[in-house]
Amino acid sequence: MAEDRPDAGLTFTTRGLTKVYGEGPAAVHALRGVDLNIPDGEIVVLLGPSGSGKSTLLNIIGGLDRASSGRAWFRDLNLTELSDRELTRYRRDHVGFVFQFYNLMPSLTARENVELVTEIAADPMSAEEALALVGLGERMDHFPAQLSGGEQQRVAIARAVAKNPNVLFCDEPTGALDSTTGRAVLHVLNDVNAKLGATVMIVTHAAATAAMAHRVIHFADGAIRSVERNSTRQSPDEIEW
Repeated sequence: MAEDRPDAGLTFTTRGLTKVYGEGPAAVHALRGVDLNIPDGEIVVLLGPSGSGKSTLLNIIGGLDRASSGRAWFRDLNLTELSDRELTRYRRDHVGFVFQFYNLMPSLTARENVELVTEIAADPMSAEEALALVGLGERMDHFPAQLSGGEQQRVAIARAVAKNPNVLFCDEPTGALDSTTGRAVLHVLNDVNAKLGATVMIVTHAAATAAMAHRVIHFADGAIRSVERNSTRQSPDEIEW
C-alpha cells in the first residue's frame, strides 16, 4: 500500500519486524515487532546485551537472513519480498560487511584479499584506493600473518568498502582489539562515513562507542528500548575504552 512506503532520505525502514527461531514452547523470539527509521549517511550504533536482537536485525536488513513477519526496506526496495537471487544482488551492489573476525584468505596479500570483492562488484574502487583509504597503502603486498590484528581488520574494512557500498554493516568490529587499535579502526569507520557518505551501522557491546555515532539504538529482549541522537559527537580519540 502507498502509505506503507518509506519516506525519502531513509536508508532503512522496518515495520513490525519479527524473527522467531524454532516452534512451540522452545521458540526463541529474537525480534519482537521492531519499527525503525535509519536516515541516509549516518553512523548508527546498536547497543545491547548478547541475545538482545541487534545482530539479528543487522542480518535481516543486510540480506543475510529473513524475517518471520513484518517488513523491511532499503530505501524503496522491499527486502522482505525479494527472492534469494535478488537478495544476493542487493548484498553485492549495496552492502559491505565487517565482522569481529577478519575472515581474510591467509594465502593472499592484502591487495589480493580486497580484489576478491572488486572483481565481482558493479562499480568498485581499486584495491589500492581502498587500502589507501584505511591507511594501508604501504602494506598492501603483505600477507595477513605479516599484519597486526588492527591492520587485518583494516584490510577487512577495505575489502568491504571497495565495492562502494551504500551501507556498511559492522558486527563487533573492535571486539578482538585493544584500545589503541580499536580507536584506529573506529577512525577508519568514521572516515568511510565522512568521505564516501555511506551509512555505517555498528553492533557492539562497548557502550562508549556510542559517543561517536549520530544515532544510538538500545536493544533489549528483541525490541528497541530507546533511540537517542547525539547533539555533539566525540572523535574516536576521545572515547574511553
